[in-house]
Amino acid sequence: MKEFVISEVKAETAVLVGLITKEQDEAKTKEYLDELEFLADTAGAITVKRFTQRVGGPSAVTYVGSGKLEEIKQYIRDEEEAERTVGMVIFDDELSAKQIRNIEKELEVKILDRTSLILDIFAMRAQTAAAKTQVELAQYRYMLPRLQRLWTHLERQGGGSGSGGGKGSVGLRGPGETQLEMDRRIILGRMSLLKQRLAEIDKQKTTQRKNRGRMIRVALVGYTNVGKSTMMNLLSKSEVFAENKLFATLDTTVRKVVIDNLPFLLADTVGFIRKLPTDLVDSFKSTLDEVREADLLVHVVDISHPDFEEQINVVENTLKELGCADKPSMIVFNKIDNYTWVEKEKDDLTPATKENVTLDELRRTWMARLGDNCIFISAREKENIDELRDTLYRKVRELHVQKYPYNDFLYPKMDE
Repeated sequence: MKEFVISEVKAETAVLVGLITKEQDEAKTKEYLDELEFLADTAGAITVKRFTQRVGGPSAVTYVGSGKLEEIKQYIRDEEEAERTVGMVIFDDELSAKQIRNIEKELEVKILDRTSLILDIFAMRAQTAAAKTQVELAQYRYMLPRLQRLWTHLERQGGGSGSGGGKGSVGLRGPGETQLEMDRRIILGRMSLLKQRLAEIDKQKTTQRKNRGRMIRVALVGYTNVGKSTMMNLLSKSEVFAENKLFATLDTTVRKVVIDNLPFLLADTVGFIRKLPTDLVDSFKSTLDEVREADLLVHVVDISHPDFEEQINVVENTLKELGCADKPSMIVFNKIDNYTWVEKEKDDLTPATKENVTLDELRRTWMARLGDNCIFISAREKENIDELRDTLYRKVRELHVQKYPYNDFLYPKMDE
């Protein structure tokens, strides 16, 4: 009998490229590239090399200077000679059609930017019809101004960066003006159809929200991969998908939670990220309506992340863009079990940094002024969860009394 040997599919390899500028120092660029590597890993690619360049700003022609581009090109050649193929080069900022075209011409490999990588991940993560529609619309919005570099007919689209399809797989220039105009009409027509479909989905979701009864709505918001889904599972005793990947949650999940006979609705929402594409925010309007219509926002933060304060700013700025900055909110610092610090030597007179401040010392900084609007927990290890439940109960009850002053279940004598 003939034996069939199934060969292991190798993940694509990626090279990352970022800039060091006046606005973005070397440490910040490293943090951004760390996050870009995590994005690449989430998409199924393995990072093998990083390139950075210190410049005043990105080149309008090739993003990096000609010397740095030649250095990247030589690295790709060297890898090919050693029979180690570089699958793609990923840039940490959004590239224009001109930049992509010029870079591809020089490097002759697949070129992605941060936005297209995020879109690929979203396409992989989308499960429901609503999420798939929103992602597809965002992809077309990204694609439209970059049509000159597309060769494929747009009726067929594939998956993420590691699948051999989708935007990540295109890399040749367009066949001509006639095809470009045809593709443009196809895209615009498809976008119009998707917008109509999203309007219908939005209408259905609005009706569903109206039918949820007289309960306070609480939304978990935060940077991606801070533990919102784990916290959701803990509070609602449900099984929302959670893993150590960026954008593990894409579709908004709503569960009924009861604390001491007080029911409320808890929504787990899509995580935010630095340099979040505007097209995604626009396309995910119906998903983000859960945030807009929430009575209380619970901002979950990964306290163990070295750059958690910037992540807080990213989330707060995104909430401002959504018009939600004035909503009642509280902040939950998660992953205290992962918090690490390095003790300074006694004769070290340099100023304290985040790396050598204990968690107790950190709590006594600006966080202390937040009072009971600030809680420290570990959702994974279930530390301080009782304090979280008590605080949520008080806040939800206060909001409930204000919004529904005559609801019977708030009074013990009426409890079922």
